Amino acid sequence: MSKAIIKLTYKQVIDAASGTDFEKNVLFASYQEFLLKSQAYNPDNRLKTFSEMKNNDGRANSLHYKLSFAIGYFIEMLKNKIPALSDNLGNSITFEVPKFELIESDTTTMAAHKVALNYITGDLTLLNTFGEYMVLGTCDSEETFTIKLQDGLSISSYRETTGTKLNGHKVLAN
Repeated sequence: MSKAIIKLTYKQVIDAASGTDFEKNVLFASYQEFLLKSQAYNPDNRLKTFSEMKNNDGRANSLHYKLSFAIGYFIEMLKNKIPALSDNLGNSITFEVPKFELIESDTTTMAAHKVALNYITGDLTLLNTFGEYMVLGTCDSEETFTIKLQDGLSISSYRETTGTKLNGHKVLAN
């Protein structure tokens, strides 16, 4: 197998059925911000859902970005650890970039509010795969870890490497 530098993205969907304090806080804060910020795209209050607002005014897509400020504090509290994702030994996986996504919402009920957080890791070295397991190394040390591919987890960046050494890991030339 050729070695590669990858980034992983883990998508955490949060809705009314979500149960952790973190999820409840993100849901409540982003919904309150939705009620406030969506008024700009719904001046006569005839539209109820985020989908209706996007269809009526494409600028409503900026709500993804605008709502992200309301949850910044909760993201900071994670200390760059992806909730609900760990390696096979139970160690946390770290992220570099969080990306907020408003999936759907409704001005009349918080029960319809649904968001996602996409956590994007830094560069990782993909050393090998075994079935649904990936053996990864951090690019800044020689430590390795194993993680299982699962729902919500995706390789979002992939580039094969060439040369003899890459950040401490021996790499075969292609």
